[in-house]
Amino acid sequence: MSGCACGHHHHGPACGRPEPTGAQVALSGRLVCAGPAELMAVLAHVEDHVAATRAEPGCLYFAISQTEDPLVWQVEELFRDEQALAAHRARTAASDWAAATAGIARDIHRIAA
Repeated sequence: MSGCACGHHHHGPACGRPEPTGAQVALSGRLVCAGPAELMAVLAHVEDHVAATRAEPGCLYFAISQTEDPLVWQVEELFRDEQALAAHRARTAASDWAAATAGIARDIHRIAA
């Protein structure tokens, strides 16, 4: 059992995200709010964003969870392939989530298969 970036201990990959296999694309990282206004923007839109992403045909896993620091959110993503990730990014770019959280710092990186 190892420590996860979210501050919890999990068996296996971070926060329940399966390890990528084959052409799958996994991302992991953090969304870091600068203060209460950014936190309120995330809280107002995160549920809809997660639901819309999970409904995408190429999404295999998607979670955004608040860490022990309420301004920091752990992000875990797994998509079927590069095309599914591109479709997700295109949908997200035109979403209320993107507009509301555009200025929030993100440190999200790919996980090697």
